[in-house]
This record gives sequence, C-alpha cells and structure tokens, in this order.
Amino acid sequence: MSVRPGRMFTVTAAPITEISDEAAYAAAVQTALDASAAYYGDGTSALDDDAYDRLVRGIAAYEEAHPELVRADSPTGKVAGGAVVGDVPHTAPMLSLDNVFGPEELAAWAAGLERRLGRPVERWSVEPKLDGLAISARYVAGRLVQLVTRGDGTAGEDVSHGIGAVLGLPRELAEPVTVEVRGEILMTGAQFAAATEARVAHGGTPFANPRSAAAGSLRAQDRPYAVEMTFFGYGALPLPAGDRFGAGTAGDLAETLAESAHSDIMGLVEGWGVQTTSGTPVAASTADTVEGVQQRVERIAAARADLEFGIDGIVVKADHARDQREAGFSSRAPRWATAYKLPAAEKITKLVAVEWNVGRTGVIAPRAVLEPVEVDGVTITYATLHNAADIARRGLMLGDSVTVYRAGDVIPRVEAPVVQLRTGDETPIAVPDVCPRCGDAIDASQERWRCVRGRACHAVASIRYAVGRDQLDIEGLGEKIIDQLVAAGHVADFADLFALTRERLLGLERMGETSTANLLAAIEAAKAKPLNKVFCALGVRGTGRSMSRRIARHFGAMDAIRAADAAAFEEVDGIGPERARVIVAELTELAPLIDKLVAAGMTMAEPGAVAAVAGDDAERAALPLDGMTVVVTGAMTGALADLSRNEMNELVERAGGKASSSVSARTSLLVAGEKAGSKKAKAESLGVPVATPEEFAERVRDLL
Repeated sequence: MSVRPGRMFTVTAAPITEISDEAAYAAAVQTALDASAAYYGDGTSALDDDAYDRLVRGIAAYEEAHPELVRADSPTGKVAGGAVVGDVPHTAPMLSLDNVFGPEELAAWAAGLERRLGRPVERWSVEPKLDGLAISARYVAGRLVQLVTRGDGTAGEDVSHGIGAVLGLPRELAEPVTVEVRGEILMTGAQFAAATEARVAHGGTPFANPRSAAAGSLRAQDRPYAVEMTFFGYGALPLPAGDRFGAGTAGDLAETLAESAHSDIMGLVEGWGVQTTSGTPVAASTADTVEGVQQRVERIAAARADLEFGIDGIVVKADHARDQREAGFSSRAPRWATAYKLPAAEKITKLVAVEWNVGRTGVIAPRAVLEPVEVDGVTITYATLHNAADIARRGLMLGDSVTVYRAGDVIPRVEAPVVQLRTGDETPIAVPDVCPRCGDAIDASQERWRCVRGRACHAVASIRYAVGRDQLDIEGLGEKIIDQLVAAGHVADFADLFALTRERLLGLERMGETSTANLLAAIEAAKAKPLNKVFCALGVRGTGRSMSRRIARHFGAMDAIRAADAAAFEEVDGIGPERARVIVAELTELAPLIDKLVAAGMTMAEPGAVAAVAGDDAERAALPLDGMTVVVTGAMTGALADLSRNEMNELVERAGGKASSSVSARTSLLVAGEKAGSKKAKAESLGVPVATPEEFAERVRDLL
C-alpha cells in the first residue's frame, strides 16, 4: 500500500510534483503532513501512494535547491513523515527504511554498504515488506502484556486492547521468554471483506483498503462488532531490565538475540508460536550474492498478485549481527537494510459512470467507468463492480473518488469511495428496473441479477460462444453470419444451427454456393465433438473448459449428467455444494436445448471416460501425469507449437493430470514456454519442477 518517508516508493522512474515557489512549498508540506497523519492514524489518507510519493519527492527537490527555506515540520527525513506522535517509549527505535527503485539501485546500495564495512556482506536476508501497521508486541514470561504502534519511531500508541483479537499473535508463547516481537498487523482479503461488511452494516462508511481497515480497527476500543486481523512477525529484541513490567530478557536469550543472524532469530520467533511468512509463497530467505537477492526479489514480486495479504515491496538486509552492528544507523534508518520498491497496486481516481452489461447467460453485471489512471504500469479505464448489492455495500456514488486496485494479471476492481474527498456534487448510481438489454423483468432473487429470459436475452452471445474454437469449433460461422441468422429468426439457440438448410444460408448476405456447402459440412462435423465440448458449449454457469472436461470424464455420458443430483456433482474435483446446486438448476433450465441437441444427433459421450467412471486405477496409474497438477504458461514450441492453451490443458488431462491456471505449493509441474514470466518465477520460488515444451512433449509423446 502506501509509502511514506522511509517506506518504499513504488515506481522505477521517480516522477515528482513540481513546486515553483515558497508558498507552494509551504502548502505541499501541509498537504503531506495531513496525508501522513491520516495514513498513520486511521489509514484514510486522501492521497494514494503515488501521489504522496511524488509530493514528498517534490518537497525534497525544492529543499535541496533552497536549503535556507527548509521548514522544521517538513516530512523529509522523518519517520512517519513527522506527523505521528506516541506516548509509550520504544525499547529501541522503530526506524524507517531507505529505499531502492530497481536492480541497479539495489546493486549500488549493496556496494555502498560493503564499502562502509570494508569487506563483503557475509549473507543477505530477503523478505516481503508487509502492507499493514507496524507493531511492537511485548511478552513477559511468555505472556503478551502490551501492544504498541510504531508512532514516530521513538514512541508509539498503546493498543493493548487488541490483545487476543489478532491471528498469529498468541497470548502465550510456547516458551516462558521475556522478549519484544516486532511485526505487522494487517488484514487478508477475506478479513477485509468481512470487516467492511460489518462496518457498513453498523452504519459506518466502507474501509478504503485493507491497511486502513487494520489501522482503524486496531485503534477502535468500543466497536459493536467483531473484526479479525492477522499478524506476521519480522523481528525480535530483548526487553531491558527494570522496565515498567519489572523484568528484562534473561541474559542468555538477550545475548542470543544480540549476536544471532536475522534468519536465525526468525526461526526462534516461529518456534515460540508467532506467525511469520515462512508458510507463505513469499517466505523469508537468504542469499549469498546480490544477484541471488535480485532473483529472490523477482520471485516475491511475481507472487504478489496471488497472495491473500498485501505487500508493498521487499526488504533486503545484511543477515549477520556483526554486519548490522558495524554498519550502524542513520538518524532515521538502519544502514544495513533497504526496501526494494514495487509498482503501486492502488490509485485514487474518479468514478465517471456505471455501465450495466448483460452476459451470454443473462447475468446483469455492472462495470465502473473511470477517469483513466495508470496502475501497476497499465492504464485503467474500466473496473469490476460485481453486482448491485456490492455497489450498495460500498456506498458508491457517481463522481466519487475511488480506490482502484490491480496487481499483475488481476482484473482491476473498485475497492471503496474515499469519502473525505466528497464535494457534495456526487449523485446516486442508477440501478436498472428492467433488463438493460431487452427491457424484460430482472430476477433479483440472488446477488447476481439476471434477466428473466436467461440466455434468450443475449442469444447472439450464447451462440458465438458455443461455436468458438474451444467448444464446437464450427469453421466459417463468423459473428456477422450469426447476427444475420438470429435477426432473421432462423436460430434462437445453437441447437437450431443443426436444422439450417442450404436455402436459408444462401439467403444471407455474402453466402454463395461454396461457402454454404463448406459451412453445412462444418456444422455436420460438429455433431461428432466429444461430450466435454458439447457440455462446454452449453455455457453452464459455474463451469468452464476445464470443469467441463472433468464433468464429462466423471460421468461419461450426457444421460448420466442429467440424472445426477447436487451430491453427485460434488464428487467431481473442484465442485462444492453451492456450485453443484447452480449446475443442477442450470441443467434443468437447459433441458429443452439439450433435447434438441440429442434429436440433432450430437455425440453425447466422452471417449475414454469409461475407465475413469469404472474406477480402473491400474489404467489411470499407467498415464504419464497420473495425479499431477500441471500449469502451462508461455508460448509452446517444437511438437506443441500449434496447440492452443486449451488444447494443452486437454492434453494434460488426457495424460491423467489436472490442468490448472495458477501456480501454488500444490502444483506438481510447470510447463514453461517462451516468455513464461511471473509463473515461472513463482514456481522456482516454491520449488515446483519446471519443464520446457520439448521435455513435456517427450513425457506425453504417446498421446500426441
């Protein structure tokens, strides 16, 4: 999330806000102070990360050019921008971090540290920079007695009322040690959604982002609803003897903490029962060289979009205590550590309009139209709004300043309005009373609204989907021909395609004898498609290409699929109770269409599914990918060069594996083609085996 002086900035190029004169400088300082106070207070800063960063860089540039005009309250060079105070002194300062903007700056910083030491750094530590609220947790004889925020780095705010309310921060340690554990309190995506829903239900405004939710919730003492948060530890140090709790850290442990490497200390912290990042895809690690550090940085950055919690960069530090001690500290930051900046994942922009679109199954989906804003290197104009209930929960209005989130390949989404930026000119978002496409009624019985006509509302889209390459793959049946067929009333669904006559096709624009004969032949050939293709063409909600293959292999025949109840569908890998109910209801709705397909002579069986249905374990075990979860990424080469991604996934599943789109600790193999990108980096960070297209082709050669 946000970056304040000493926290990481988030773009490789460092644009600044131009400050032209002393008056503009004074105004900029005040704006930065107000933003920092809000950010470190309840997290509701009116500036997004990038805007704040540009402003502070502009202030710094002006001060460099006009040193005689530097104000005492300037945010540059101060922890928390100088906007935060506290009344509980820290046992040791909770300082900020300097930052670097890319590989070259990282290398230059490391070289500077080694020059200061007069020798190479023995080992580097690399860990994610968590996007939360820095906290000092003090334990006496293994019992948690006090929580203190970072404050201005010298003293913080006592938030001990939060003891017992934070996952990962136990009331009692596994050993009766007296120690101070430092880390970050944050909210996962699920915790943020629950906290926002609870806050709105009790008359509050939506939280702007997970960090503000964690900051505001931790400080609130008289809240009428429960909020769950999460803690990750990132360090430990001794409590001094004779402090307010009457006991300091025992000598042996104090010496261990003072002399041990950071990575070893984190092992102790985890052993005491405090949560660290060790069980996550971005677990802390060490590297012997700066090149190794950069590789780890790239792996953590690649995993960012898939994490259940936010990170705003990567912390790189000298791991050994000797290196840290000899490097020392500046006035606000350790010289032995830095923060490697990642691109901003959030920006604030204006909500200009809301479009209500109807999908191929009749689902009515709102889409936010935004003032264009660059997020994570991509210009964003549209973002997801989910549904009408979601808009109401977030309290969105047209003209609102809104927080937009995007990271990696994640579809941009609107998080919440920035209510303190409202001017009074905002207007309510108009919610449709009837289907915006056909004017018929809306079924609003579920959160995802749907036109009562279902697929018939947008028949053109349903037919286009059904005849696509990954479904029936009817060559020659383009969008213009489908549009004409629907407009002329010749087809109402894709089953009607199999009743088309030569005369009707010849009556269409630009259809001659040859093109008509070719199209009729392609339609006839589509009847032989396997069950998984036919099922996918149906466009059943809650399924896609991969799920259609699993369902077809599991049941083997359309009759068995139609006879299955929700419990039977739950036996299919990846189908839970809610999805099973949706599929059963969808198949009931699609019964007339399926009947027409049967009458047309479509293949309603899945080749090779008999062994799977019958449970022939020996036959499955002989398959080269039996029981493996495989992810394919990048451009395929060699024998696989002509295969689409869907065809690759089909190949994986024919070979006994399960095709997946995302890399995780459960992934068995990654097939990485040219320009594999972040998935390859993530696989390597998790220790997932990686194969080239040629190696994979050799493995499944009998199925090619």
